Amino acid sequence: MPRGLSVTAGYAWRLIVLAVAVYLVFAVLSALTLVAVAVFVGLVISVLLRPLVDLFDRALPRGLAVAGALLLTIVAFIAVVTFIADSVAGQSAKLTEQFSGGLTDIGRFLTGAPFHLRGVDLTQLDQQVRDWVTHNGSSLAGKALGGAGIAVEALTGFVLAVFCSVFFLLSGEGMWTWLLTQVGGDRRRWDRAARAGWATFAGYTSGIVIIAASNALLVCVALLILGVPLALPLALLTFFTAFIPLIGAPIALGVATLVALAARGPVIALLVLGLIVVIGQIEGHLLHPIVMSRAVNLHPLAVALTVASGTLIAGVVGAVVAVPLVAVAWTVWTELKAQPAPGVEPPRPKDAELPGPGVDLARPPCSPRATS
Repeated sequence: MPRGLSVTAGYAWRLIVLAVAVYLVFAVLSALTLVAVAVFVGLVISVLLRPLVDLFDRALPRGLAVAGALLLTIVAFIAVVTFIADSVAGQSAKLTEQFSGGLTDIGRFLTGAPFHLRGVDLTQLDQQVRDWVTHNGSSLAGKALGGAGIAVEALTGFVLAVFCSVFFLLSGEGMWTWLLTQVGGDRRRWDRAARAGWATFAGYTSGIVIIAASNALLVCVALLILGVPLALPLALLTFFTAFIPLIGAPIALGVATLVALAARGPVIALLVLGLIVVIGQIEGHLLHPIVMSRAVNLHPLAVALTVASGTLIAGVVGAVVAVPLVAVAWTVWTELKAQPAPGVEPPRPKDAELPGPGVDLARPPCSPRATS
């Protein structure tokens, strides 16, 4: 048998085995989507709260530090949501009037140049929409109930994520120590690879939060200057959609433009569109290279393909988690391939600390310190 064919066949059957293993992993994760997403969100919460917990840990026991950080975060989140809800409720009458007048202006705009739509056509379109809603009312009600079920499931997953984050922050190092003792082979090598992967995940999470907050602040300021209603809710939407790479920003852009079109007319809508495009360029060419360059070493094409694959496999959830998972996997693989010089211990990254009290995992688990 020619050597080239033999080598190709060897790679082929190994790739088939790996593909089957990956498929089985994704099949198991799809059956346990709620648990997998809860653990992922718990890790995200651990990354974000770790600095605050460490700050409280200087004056309080670790358990009280974790509880205080969680309570402070929950209170701040509830306060922000309450403030936005009160602002929307207080302007409900004015918003209804603005949207009604905006729809009339849109109809007048469509009947003029360059569209030249007839008023009777718009009336027929409005009647068709009303008839469709009337005939499909039961179906819409069923979907609304299904959405309520999804909301309950999401709330359950969030509670589970918070529960996981408590233990990650409280005893993350101890959990990792135990897990490391179950791994055969060179434990130091696995420890270094895992810590490098955790540093990548922490850098990606912190970076995406900084970018999302910056985008939300800029969008909120732009909408307030232009007098567009619902500026705070739209800024909050911009913040959350920023966690979806590539497709999140266009979603928030479309919603903000539609609100501006209905409330302030086409001129303000075009200004909103232009300003948000400028903000997107600032994000893509300034914030992303500065904030994410050290955290995620992935080519833009790899990011695009990863997001597309994650979306096809698991929808919006897949689009959110695909990039950090691939970045962590690539970092771990790169670290495992790196062979340290004999007798030389490579330096550990300063930001590669797992959540929880510090434990020196560079020592073998059977050492007296680790055993104690």
